[in-house]
Amino acid sequence: MLMTAFGGLMWLIYTAMLVLAVVALGMAAVAREDAYRAADKQNKMFWLIILGITVAVNLLVPMLFLQIAGLVATIVFFVDVRPALRQVSGGGRGRRGGSSSDGPYGPYNGGR
Repeated sequence: MLMTAFGGLMWLIYTAMLVLAVVALGMAAVAREDAYRAADKQNKMFWLIILGITVAVNLLVPMLFLQIAGLVATIVFFVDVRPALRQVSGGGRGRRGGSSSDGPYGPYNGGR
């Protein structure tokens, strides 16, 4: 019974790593090439290759060490590269034209 639960947990972890890698690959693919240069990150092809290898390893080679290495690359993309690309591309708050003092219903003026 314990081995069955452990096997189910490992399957869930492998699936989560695969989903994260596929999402990161999709986000890397739709970002503009010049945004990578402007954000001073590795070029787009580098990230497509790294994340593509990560997806392939998760699908074809069930070796935990390689999957963890791919997970590290995926986390680096989500934590470091993607926010830099969004900032350079005008994503996030800048796209709506709001300021840091804006609330959900408009600007906050401090009761003035």
